[in-house]
Amino acid sequence: MNEHQIRRDLIKFSHLCYERHLLVAMDGNLSVRMPSGNIICTQAGCHKGFLTEDELVVIDATGKKLRGRGMPTSEMAMHIACYNARPDVNAVIHTHPPLSIAFTIAGVSMARCVLPEVVLTLGVIPTVDYATTGTDDLATRVGDAILTHDAILMDRHGAVCVGKNLLEAFCRLETMEHTALITKTARDLGGVKELPAAEAVRLRAMGLKRYGGPPSAVARADHPCVDLPDACTGCSGCATPTPSGIAPKSDLKLARISASPVHSLGDALRESDPIEDMVVAEVLKALSKR
Repeated sequence: MNEHQIRRDLIKFSHLCYERHLLVAMDGNLSVRMPSGNIICTQAGCHKGFLTEDELVVIDATGKKLRGRGMPTSEMAMHIACYNARPDVNAVIHTHPPLSIAFTIAGVSMARCVLPEVVLTLGVIPTVDYATTGTDDLATRVGDAILTHDAILMDRHGAVCVGKNLLEAFCRLETMEHTALITKTARDLGGVKELPAAEAVRLRAMGLKRYGGPPSAVARADHPCVDLPDACTGCSGCATPTPSGIAPKSDLKLARISASPVHSLGDALRESDPIEDMVVAEVLKALSKR
């Protein structure tokens, strides 16, 4: 693609990120590495939902500005870390998908094998430990994670998805947030059934051979556990509830929270109105016959 086409796509996918509620206000940043090795990125402090071509900046591989009206995004070090880690990556999208971030705040990992399509195309979605936004520390952590994954979460901060082009990176971002929505809904309904270990391994191996992925992951396509974590190939957080389980199953449907001791039904009814003892007696009599 030439630079004109890349600029057009950056604007299109920036708008899509906003329309799909994957970022708001001045959040997020997108970039593309051109064949020359230079990078086109969104400038600092621009609204992605209304992005124009004037708000795109060209930098070199070290982050030095070459062309453009504004300054490159303050999180450009994170993008460069991704490109340095993966020669096969030519597009990086960073946004703040609300449900996915909520998982990190709640301390619930999305690095589990739940949906077949996600295991097939992404494997798992890990969460990088918290680091201050815009720092080299965060950039290093993201670069290390992208070395082995195509989509990651940053604790409390947002998502980073990469691809050979913007469409591929955007599809991975959409998949991440869609997965978060489905998983949260399942948790709300009572629990999450994780894939059996053998099926998770089978799907991931198939996906790496069919669709590719991080070179380090593809190299493990025939490994007994491919590139999946122990959480997917060992015990299940659903079948064997642990603090790290994605959703230990619970049969609880309704709970009562009370600051005072809970008494018997008769006591509770009597406390409501002592004058109606006769009515209470009849109620208790009727209940005892059931």
